[in-house]
Amino acid sequence: MTSNSLPKKSFRNVLIASAIALGTAGVLGTQTNFLSITSSHAQAVKVDAPAIFSFGDVVEAVSPAVVSVRVEQVIQPAGLEGNPRSERHEFLERFFNERKGNGRKFKRNHPRKANSQGSGFFVSEDGYIVTNNHVIEDGSKFTVVLSDGKEHDAELIGTDPRTDLAVLKIDTDDKLTYVEFGKKRPRTGDWVVAVGNPFGLGGTVTAGIVSAHGRDIGSSRYDDFIQIDAAVNKGNSGGPSFNLNGEVIGVNTAIFSPSGGNVGIAFAVPAKLANEIVSDLIENGSVSRGWLGVQIQPVTPEISESLGLNLKQGAIVTSPQAESPAAIAGVEAGDIITAVDEKNVKGPKELARIIAGYAPDAEITLKLWRNGKEQDVSVKLGELKETQIASAVQSKDTKTRNLKRLGLKLQETSKGIAVIDVRPDGKAAEKGIRKGDVIVSVNGEDVTNMKSLRSELKSARKAGRKSALLEVHRQDRVVFIPVPVKRG
Repeated sequence: MTSNSLPKKSFRNVLIASAIALGTAGVLGTQTNFLSITSSHAQAVKVDAPAIFSFGDVVEAVSPAVVSVRVEQVIQPAGLEGNPRSERHEFLERFFNERKGNGRKFKRNHPRKANSQGSGFFVSEDGYIVTNNHVIEDGSKFTVVLSDGKEHDAELIGTDPRTDLAVLKIDTDDKLTYVEFGKKRPRTGDWVVAVGNPFGLGGTVTAGIVSAHGRDIGSSRYDDFIQIDAAVNKGNSGGPSFNLNGEVIGVNTAIFSPSGGNVGIAFAVPAKLANEIVSDLIENGSVSRGWLGVQIQPVTPEISESLGLNLKQGAIVTSPQAESPAAIAGVEAGDIITAVDEKNVKGPKELARIIAGYAPDAEITLKLWRNGKEQDVSVKLGELKETQIASAVQSKDTKTRNLKRLGLKLQETSKGIAVIDVRPDGKAAEKGIRKGDVIVSVNGEDVTNMKSLRSELKSARKAGRKSALLEVHRQDRVVFIPVPVKRG
């Protein structure tokens, strides 16, 4: 056997590897020749490249509409007006003043300029640009760099922090290439092309697929992101992701990355939502949303069972806010909202998104469960405002009572039954009850003392329930917590 020859087993492995490497061409019907190995010499592989799919046409068409966004910020150092001086600064000032002894003072930092970069894209021929709110946030000057290198100063038209979207505008006599938002929701598995300005490098294209829909990453109550696996890095924020028709399917907003770089998980604001927000920003400079005025939480299987229902979706009202549209319409704590104008509500996030889709003063119909019965309630929405519930707890007496089966030490108060202590290994702790909580009702029935609390828990047990639903006031909010009622 010569030095160029291979054992049969190795030769077989080469054939398998070659088959795998060239398998795509075989599937496409292009004839290929595997590596020919002889005892005398090896010949180079020559393959007639098949006609393969390319993103080139899409990229060529959309790239002129994608821009880089440079943001100039003024950073106020600690110690200047409106900024607390850091302990480090105070220490350095004292240190240098004491050491120098020549009357010279430690020089404080002055305001300094900082620059950041992101991406954006034209949505009109007269210069309106979509980007992320976090790209332009706190910016004092905005510069837009076009794909041909031309630079333009930009004006901030409006922002919407809740969806992390913003609109800029440049003034130019040129007719600009722009792109449109897609009207059709992409399918999971569809191709996606991301264009942006990663790490300030300038126009960069990456490709992948739509990985998932409806991702909630905890950034706001309106989270409903498209997940893509196209490479998105720092600087891509605000840039578009396209389908193969050159339509924007999402605005690249965030990445999941333990290292800070791309790991194949990126999130984009869906085109439908982005289009609605951008239209409002261009027209009004701000976004107006409908306001229902309720605090809500998910309907878990335990909550559903504790109420004797068979609901697998909905949002339970923990409290209607004072003088809110919901309170005026008669919505009550413990109501379970299952639909808005026949649109099913899967949970709190979806309810928030549905309500936000209405304009202030819109009239809607809530379908809800109350006391085991379904009913409709008409509500005239207000305009979204942030409000909170706050209540003080005053003790009726200092005597505490134990509810050993749940692992609770309780005290009767003017606001309900306060939780003084929670046994860490108890059933109440397991369900999330905390020290400082105030229990005000069980399965919708008010409890004002230990006797009524025990009575309602006993009633739930006699009714064959596995759990009883506690209404708990916790600092500035209300939560519903199911606790087991069966012994053992």
